[in-house]
Amino acid sequence: MLNRPRNVKYKKTRKGKLGNLEYKATNLTFGNVGLKAVESGILTSKQIEAARRAIVRKTQRKGKVWIKIFPDTPITAKSTGVRMGKGKGGVSHWGAKVKGGTVLFEICGIKLSLVKTALNTGGAKLPIKTKIFF
Repeated sequence: MLNRPRNVKYKKTRKGKLGNLEYKATNLTFGNVGLKAVESGILTSKQIEAARRAIVRKTQRKGKVWIKIFPDTPITAKSTGVRMGKGKGGVSHWGAKVKGGTVLFEICGIKLSLVKTALNTGGAKLPIKTKIFF
């Protein structure tokens, strides 16, 4: 099940700049162990879902997993072979802008060794560097 917002005020938005470091969402709020982004980037909803599935599969559906990011940025693309001009293009997929230091996933309720392997496999599915923290 891919995430996307139910309704948005504007169908298409500008990309904007992606900052280097996050200062607000850097601490654990729900779980004991978390997966944190080391570098900035845009994560698509498919990548977030693939990481979530890998984490849940490795933990054998024990414990509790929280996803701390949501893909709310529309990413547009024009089809190949279309000439310049004639508008922006349709929304191709949804993404989440992630700064370095943002907590991506949190887990609690299972052994630490199992959590480490689960978060390592989940982090391998993402296009940015991640680290596990307590």
